[in-house]
Amino acid sequence: MIRFKNDMPHGVIPAVLLPFHDDFSIDEASFRSHLRDVAAVEGLSAVTVNAHSTEVASCTADEQRRVLEITTEEVGDRLPIVHGVWADGSLEAARIAERAQAGGSSALLVFPPAPFTLGQNADMAIAHFKTIAAASDLPIILFQYPLATGQGYPLATLTRLMDEVPSIRAIKDWTQSVQQHETQVRVLQSRSRPVNVLSTNSAWLFSSLVLGCNGLLSGSGSVIADLQARLFRAVQADDLAEARRINDQINPIASVFYSDPFVDMHNRMKEALVLLGKLPRAVVRPPLVKLKEPEIARIRQGLIDAGLLDASGKRREAA
Repeated sequence: MIRFKNDMPHGVIPAVLLPFHDDFSIDEASFRSHLRDVAAVEGLSAVTVNAHSTEVASCTADEQRRVLEITTEEVGDRLPIVHGVWADGSLEAARIAERAQAGGSSALLVFPPAPFTLGQNADMAIAHFKTIAAASDLPIILFQYPLATGQGYPLATLTRLMDEVPSIRAIKDWTQSVQQHETQVRVLQSRSRPVNVLSTNSAWLFSSLVLGCNGLLSGSGSVIADLQARLFRAVQADDLAEARRINDQINPIASVFYSDPFVDMHNRMKEALVLLGKLPRAVVRPPLVKLKEPEIARIRQGLIDAGLLDASGKRREAA
């Protein structure tokens, strides 16, 4: 197992996709190829599996275990592996955390329990994370949802969580209020025991990173990890002219991936990888359904506008 330095998740962390056969079974050969392709990008800090991008909600415990096994075999000797913890109950979340550590994961990405959409308080959130932390000593990345969903944690709750669950070392910040996002960057990363903010605001990644995030964790890294890594390096170097140039290349793709309905974002990413010749098919599990040709045409045009395909649809290297 490759651990993060000081157990601090940081830098550029793509969340990979999970290819399926037409019968909805996992296409292991294509998954291995996809992992190798993403992991070959210079400047990555880790990869993430068993999260939104791998359609974790539709995967059984055995399938999640197999996804981790394959990932460990393909990239575990090169990169840390972040493992999603998707569960509505804390006891099941703890079981997932224990399996993830035993299987070679280096960190946990903890999704908020769905019941929190009906209401939550700080004591509930602390109980959830303490239950997980008791089952594994891996560093935890807390997935911070928008407050409007009911699953986001107010700043006072975040502060208590950081105080009482020291294995929380980063947040994956999906906060869509710029002011709240900046406040979390300033407050969490300046603590006496800092907690890194990893942006997942991939639709406005440049704007998010310049606020000072110490990394990013993004499903669109499954397609454009190289552009995201170069953008992060440029922002870190304070080369904003270069960062704007890279952002101009990312924008046509991000605009397509994160259009409505938002739930289709990873569906669109699979179609993009088919257009780029990197996946044989774009199959998603129900309730998601295959995109229709007009939307696939928009994805193709986004890739052309970004310079990843030429006008004839042939793949070009990112510039």
